[in-house]
Amino acid sequence: MHARLGAALMAAFLAAAPVAAQTTSTASPPATNAMTTAHIARYVTDARLAGEGKLTWLGFHVYDARLYAPAGFDVSNPSAQQFVLELTYARKLEGKAIAEASRDEMQRLAFGTPEQQTKWLGQMEKLFPDVEKGRRIAGVNQPGKGARFYVDGNFVGSVDEPDFARAFFAIWLDPRTRAPRLRDSLLKAGGATAAIAP
Repeated sequence: MHARLGAALMAAFLAAAPVAAQTTSTASPPATNAMTTAHIARYVTDARLAGEGKLTWLGFHVYDARLYAPAGFDVSNPSAQQFVLELTYARKLEGKAIAEASRDEMQRLAFGTPEQQTKWLGQMEKLFPDVEKGRRIAGVNQPGKGARFYVDGNFVGSVDEPDFARAFFAIWLDPRTRAPRLRDSLLKAGGATAAIAP
């Protein structure tokens, strides 16, 4: 699929589509090693794979999502705790479209003022690269501080604003998300199915 069409699909899902199909991944978690998990273990003590799921829309596999959290993670209040949400993309998407769709969802969920939303869009456009199959973007929730971002395990920048972090991760974890079954898959364990070694 051409990058523009892929980006349009993603934007349509996050910003406009009323119904999306999400299926829980039944595959085993991928093999882990220090190179792939260092950015997770750095921020989350006793990090574990709390849940995972696949996002599809109109039959297109968009990405696989995995939530890494500490043991005893409180699923009733995820934004108050440190965690890492990592998306592994299954197709080409433009970074600008990802940023715009994320902004649109923050607006729909009523997070931030118009001024904040405009500022956040600019910050996300600088952080989010164009992606292709297999590229991973991980967001680290730091309560009271903001969010840090990694691409394929490499730090690319942060948005040091707690309001942004709450708004951004709400796209997946808020009860009002457009992908409720994916949210359920991410939060289902509230603990661990696989431990991440530091």
